[in-house]
Amino acid sequence: MSALIAAVLTWVPVACSSNSENYETQPPVVNNNIGRFGAAGSTFLAPLFSRWSSDYVKGHNMLVNYRPIGSGAALGELKRGILDFAASDAPLTDNELKEMPPIIQVPVTGGPVCVIYNLADVSVPLRLSGRTLADIYSGKIKSWQDSAIARDNPGVKLPHADIVVVHRMDGSGTTSIFTTYLSAASPSWSAKPGHGLTVDWPTGQGENGSTGVVAVVKATPGAIGYAELSYAKTAGLPVASIQNRAGEFVVPTPGSAALAISAFQDALMKDDRTPVVDPPASAKGAYPITGLSFILIPKDNTLPDEQRKFKDFMVYCLTDGQNAAEEMSYTRLPAPILQHGQALLAQLTENGKPIT
Repeated sequence: MSALIAAVLTWVPVACSSNSENYETQPPVVNNNIGRFGAAGSTFLAPLFSRWSSDYVKGHNMLVNYRPIGSGAALGELKRGILDFAASDAPLTDNELKEMPPIIQVPVTGGPVCVIYNLADVSVPLRLSGRTLADIYSGKIKSWQDSAIARDNPGVKLPHADIVVVHRMDGSGTTSIFTTYLSAASPSWSAKPGHGLTVDWPTGQGENGSTGVVAVVKATPGAIGYAELSYAKTAGLPVASIQNRAGEFVVPTPGSAALAISAFQDALMKDDRTPVVDPPASAKGAYPITGLSFILIPKDNTLPDEQRKFKDFMVYCLTDGQNAAEEMSYTRLPAPILQHGQALLAQLTENGKPIT
């Protein structure tokens, strides 16, 4: 366990209901008989880590202290050596890995990034094509009565209202997934601003974290934003159906995200960092704004028995933990990818020696 985290425990997740609607935080648990992993990162994964931690500690006496500070901030902390592990929805590239201490990246779950909105008078689910969504976020489409939105939603009475665009301002794996999709759907978006943990947003209001985006959208008539499915459910916000390459307007669900992931299974077996957004037209029913989430782990640990304990926790995430993921609106990864993840864990060492 990282020395700093062992000394200062700042945040502890509590158990969630199965649909994550009671996700919240509480003061640190003080129990010297419980071991702790210090972790931080993706807001996407925060409700799931709360559930995994509360389930795992019952049988293994190990608790995960997880801080949902965003993927970008957590990667900085991991680089400085003050985390046991980081979680990110945007895996590191080869060049980025060169700037880090030796780590492994293990995919642990996936799921849809939802387009959330606040249109009280629209009773049917909103439908948006990728090009329309990109034009909204580029500032080209400013009104809910724009002809492009009307074409996506024939027969729907759209409000006479300006669109209030809301986006993340912190370094975010959710943003990386979302902007990767916008880049795939729109050549002009791909040229600029492109995709990444952060981008130079052409328009809109920036907020920190998924909770910040959700809070503003919920409080602002006419607003549109993006967040993970668990957060949308918790807030009671509607989610848009997004058009995939097959021409279908697909509702974001764990199942429709699973179809997107499965469409890239062969590529993922060669490189598990392969983006799973915008699957081909052959992937009927697939939700196009889908991503994988990764745990990034230092390869070596010098503290006695710590790496073995962490490896055991990771095995849980890739086995029994997948059941909890499904219950909480995340997507169970295909069996070959889970097996690949367990094989990656064989690279973990303690004081340079393989874990027995």
